[in-house]
Amino acid sequence: MTDTVAPDAVSLVDTGIAGLDDVLAGGLPAERMYLLEGDPGSGKTTLALQFLITGAQRGERGLFVALSESAEELRATAKSHGWSLDNIDIFELIPSDQSLAADARYTMFHPSEVELGATIRTVQDVVERTGATRIVFDSLSELRLLAQDSLRYRRQVLALKQYFARRHGTVLMVDDRTSAAGDMVLFSLAHGVISLERHTPEFGVLRRRVQIPKLRGRAFREGFHDFKIRRGGLEVFPRLVAAEHGRDFETDAILSGIPRFDALLGGGLTRGTSTLILGPAGSGKSTLATQFLIEAARCGDRSAAFMFDESHHTFLMRSSGVGLDVEAAIARDILELRQVDPAELSAGEFAGNVREAVEQRGVKLVVIDSLNGYLHAMPEQSLLLLHLHDLLSYLGQQGVTTLMVMAQHGLVGSQMGTPVDTTYLADTVLLTRFFEFGGEVRRAMSVIKKRTGEHERTIREFFFTRKGLEVGEPLKQFYGILGGTARPSEDAEVQRPDGAHR
Repeated sequence: MTDTVAPDAVSLVDTGIAGLDDVLAGGLPAERMYLLEGDPGSGKTTLALQFLITGAQRGERGLFVALSESAEELRATAKSHGWSLDNIDIFELIPSDQSLAADARYTMFHPSEVELGATIRTVQDVVERTGATRIVFDSLSELRLLAQDSLRYRRQVLALKQYFARRHGTVLMVDDRTSAAGDMVLFSLAHGVISLERHTPEFGVLRRRVQIPKLRGRAFREGFHDFKIRRGGLEVFPRLVAAEHGRDFETDAILSGIPRFDALLGGGLTRGTSTLILGPAGSGKSTLATQFLIEAARCGDRSAAFMFDESHHTFLMRSSGVGLDVEAAIARDILELRQVDPAELSAGEFAGNVREAVEQRGVKLVVIDSLNGYLHAMPEQSLLLLHLHDLLSYLGQQGVTTLMVMAQHGLVGSQMGTPVDTTYLADTVLLTRFFEFGGEVRRAMSVIKKRTGEHERTIREFFFTRKGLEVGEPLKQFYGILGGTARPSEDAEVQRPDGAHR
């Protein structure tokens, strides 16, 4: 938040969009004029209608001055969201082929046929007649055309600002960015600016985001905030600031339920820390994470798994095949699975979903499977690391334990890379490997890093059976395991966890 006037120093008007009000630290200061700008299709009209409808629900009179859309178009937009505009006055100033009946509800003008001053006076008359305190002016490009020069345009907008201030109205002036580059008239006159942007990626849905470039005398959350337009209006996902969400919690151990696995981890994971499970595809990373989910459910801790790569059905089948009863935990409503499509989800929305799970449903363990899919939702590598850093910091300060899965390139060998290096972000790094010995492909795991305490520096072989996860004794009789080809020491005997010798 910017360090300006305290949030409770002025009377606020909520926008009707919870996320946007959070960004604004409670809403917009009342009885001021604001600029709402954005490219066509960025959601300006939808936001403006939410602003008016919210006011109507609170008994405040709303007025929509339409210079670029008809009342029918506005009603159609409202209907698509399940809204009614019955309690909102609409004043049209657009061309129409229909004759104006004497008892018509809407006054209609053609912008090119009237004097700018007369148009302004007509708008003022409508405000006087309706007594509106929430007003939307959409859009100012028509006034700019009538004014013909920037000086006259500025004077008229300033006159409107002063008039609405005397009327104690809160006004949104909508602009579609059709003005010449560098025209900052509205920026300088408005008390605050809400800027909407849209971006079309090479694949996937439109990505939209909002920022507040200016808000006089108020603290607000700076930067870009992702949002979506759904049925029911805009849903804004405020940028996550971890420092705002700290709380006290006990740093007890999070166990897997497998003694040898917990021994490898130095007594389990520490609550509120993050763990990266790193290894090639198929080496058991997701199943190891699932083991912690099942143990958390047994201990009564609520958990959530966000799956970017695996379907819900496949996850259940795989878990059941190795003796992990995920369905029972889901039936108890203590474990939730969320399948995530990275082409449909922005990083901000994902962080919002995680925050909802933690704050509203009390989730104590979060699994992200995998970071490779998360990377696809945020293709810019540097931004991914910033998003992930803030998310992990937030979860840690909430006392939530996080397990992240990441697949490395390649299957066997010591030189396997990752699409992005996230090992420095994690508190613990668990490495899984395939290695070949005796004509078999086998699995091994080791802890490479743990910030919160000691851990075993050994390498252990592990297996999945229908009874669950089995972890062997430290493989001290081998060397070269992490390189992919294990070579035994002289006279070494290899033993499986079940006691069988090889």
